[in-house]
Amino acid sequence: MKKYLIIATVLLSGMIYAQDSKPVLEPFGNKLKATYFYENGQVQQEGFFVNGKLEGYWVAYNEDGSKKSSGFYKEGVKVGKWFFANDSSVAEVNFSNNTIASVVNRIQESVAKK
Repeated sequence: MKKYLIIATVLLSGMIYAQDSKPVLEPFGNKLKATYFYENGQVQQEGFFVNGKLEGYWVAYNEDGSKKSSGFYKEGVKVGKWFFANDSSVAEVNFSNNTIASVVNRIQESVAKK
């Protein structure tokens, strides 16, 4: 009996601590706001859908909550300037017709001052 109780406890604790990282979808005017999460509960990315396509401003985050990338979609296609950050730099990427038109890398000030 003790053995079954231990097994049940282990299985139950596994179910309790398993996080469900399903997106949260909320109506926002004629758009649908989507927020995706990492398993640790931090926001992974958020933005909007219109007619099932990515639309407007989207932002993505690292698991520690720092911004990883941001930019705009129009009818599911990346448009204009997007910014992609890592530990030491930020890349400014210009999209045209869903292809990369130009890239400019910038050293982050906090790293440059060290």
